[in-house]
Amino acid sequence: MTTRVGRRPPSALVGLAVALVVAAGCVVGGTSEPAGQEPGGAASPGAVQTRADGTTSVEEFQRDVTDARRIAERYWADRFRASGERFRPIRRVVPYQRDGEVSCGGQGLPRNNAVYCSAGDFIAYDVNWSVGAFRQVGDAFVFYLLGHEYAHGVQTRLGIQYRFTIEQELQADCMAGAYLGDSVRSGMLELDDGDLEEFREGLLAVGDDPGQPWFAEGSHGTAEQRTESFFRGYEQSLGACGLG
Repeated sequence: MTTRVGRRPPSALVGLAVALVVAAGCVVGGTSEPAGQEPGGAASPGAVQTRADGTTSVEEFQRDVTDARRIAERYWADRFRASGERFRPIRRVVPYQRDGEVSCGGQGLPRNNAVYCSAGDFIAYDVNWSVGAFRQVGDAFVFYLLGHEYAHGVQTRLGIQYRFTIEQELQADCMAGAYLGDSVRSGMLELDDGDLEEFREGLLAVGDDPGQPWFAEGSHGTAEQRTESFFRGYEQSLGACGLG
């Protein structure tokens, strides 16, 4: 994806009234392992190129993380401002490499994951796993990943708490889609060849395993449900996510 970070997106009204159901845990969000990767194994750097732009370097990955975070902060600040609210950016984005290296509310975070921690107001991600997904799926996956976890931070700021994990997760997918779709339409982001397909492949890779009960704690939704939620937000903006 190509960024145009000098431009500001148009404002859009965010509806701030959402029913509170039950309290969420300290760790909100996360993804499953990409397809083709052994469970529990971090992806190691290799000489595989992403189809869209041919990049493989950790430096390019880090630039994409920085750009995705900066655009998400600007996007949500504009939406809150349009509603007469002040937006407080997520405090930090933290890479880690080992089980338990980073903790959330006293609980160590596992490898092969990315999460938003409401207790510390930060996003943390396994850098080896994330770089592996970046190389396997493409650079668009990085923007989705940051957008999804940033959406959990926005849910916390809006007081959005659902009874079932899957409801929280599918809304975050929709919000990530809205952030990306609106940013493309405003000219802040420019899609490269293959980016839409990368979104689809990334979402297919992070769906729940077949047979996962939808009501189980930690359920995120099937690949089809996550894809549908993301592209509904991408095409229709925040109104499709119950915001606005």
